[in-house]
Amino acid sequence: MKAKYEYIFSFIEHKLRKNRLLLVTLWHFEIRKKKNEKKMKVKFMCLSSGSSGNCFYLGTEHYGILIDAGISLRSIRKTLKDINVDMSTLRGVFVTHDHADHIKSVGNIGEKCNIPIYSTKLVHQGIRKSYCVTQELSAINIRYIEKDKTIDVEDFHITAFEVPHDGTDNVGYHIQIDGKIFCFLTDLGEITPTVQKHIEQANYLIIEANYDRDMLMSGKYPMHLKQRIYGDHGHLCNDATGDFLANHFPKDLRYIWLCHLSKDNNQPNIAYHTVKQKLEEKGIIVDKDVQLFALQRTIPSKLFTFE
Repeated sequence: MKAKYEYIFSFIEHKLRKNRLLLVTLWHFEIRKKKNEKKMKVKFMCLSSGSSGNCFYLGTEHYGILIDAGISLRSIRKTLKDINVDMSTLRGVFVTHDHADHIKSVGNIGEKCNIPIYSTKLVHQGIRKSYCVTQELSAINIRYIEKDKTIDVEDFHITAFEVPHDGTDNVGYHIQIDGKIFCFLTDLGEITPTVQKHIEQANYLIIEANYDRDMLMSGKYPMHLKQRIYGDHGHLCNDATGDFLANHFPKDLRYIWLCHLSKDNNQPNIAYHTVKQKLEEKGIIVDKDVQLFALQRTIPSKLFTFE
C-alpha cells in the first residue's frame, strides 16, 4: 500500500513539475513575442544625390545598408559618424547600376571595411571594368542578386527590379522592413509597368527628378547628350515625375524624396514646386497628404526616423 501511495505522489509531483516547466516556457515565449512585436525605429538619410555622386543610408538602431556608393569612402564614413553610425554596422551596399556616380567607392568599402557589395552579375561585370573603381573587389565581398527575387539581410527584405536606363544593367530596389516599404528609383528614362507596380506599393519613395525640360533644351549641352538624357533609357524630368505621381498616387504613400537633380539643368526649388503643383492640381496636398523633399546634390539630408 505504501508503495502505491509513493507512486501516486511521485506521479503528481512529476505532472506539476512538467506544468511548471510549460508555464515558464510559455512565459519566455510571450516575452520574446512582445519584443519582436515592438516597432523598431527605421532611419533614412541621403548622403549625396546627383551626377557627382549618389549614396543613401537605410537602417535601424543597430544595423543598416547603403544604396549605392558613388562618393568617397572618407565622405561616407564622416557623414555616417555624424549620425552615430559606424561602418561596422553596415550589412551591405546595394548597387543600382555601374555608372561612376553610383559605384566610386564600392571597391574600397568592400576591401577596406569587409562589407559585401550586392548587385546583379552584369552590374558586377561593369564594376570590374570601370575606370573609377580603383580597388578591385575580391570574391568574398561580391554578392550576386537576381531581379524579382527577394533576399533577406537582417530584417530587410530586398527585391531588385528592372528599370530602363543605359548602364550595363539597371535596377531599382523595393525594400521592406518592419512593415514599411521603401522604393528607390535613382536613374530611369520612363516609368514602366514594372516600375509602376513597385511605386504603387511604396510608403516611402525616392524617385528621380533629374531635369527641368526648358532648362535642358535651352542649355549648353550638345544635342546628342540632350537626346540621351530625355530618351526612354535616360532620366526622368520634373514634369514626368510630377505627372505620374499626380495621376497614380499610391494610397499608402507618405514621403517623397526627389533625387538625382542635375547640376546644370535643374534646381531643388524648381523640382519641388513643379511636382508640388502637379500633385495639388489633383487634390493631393503637400504637408497634409504627403511629405515632399527635393534632395540637395552634395549636402546630406537630415536624418529621417520612422516608427
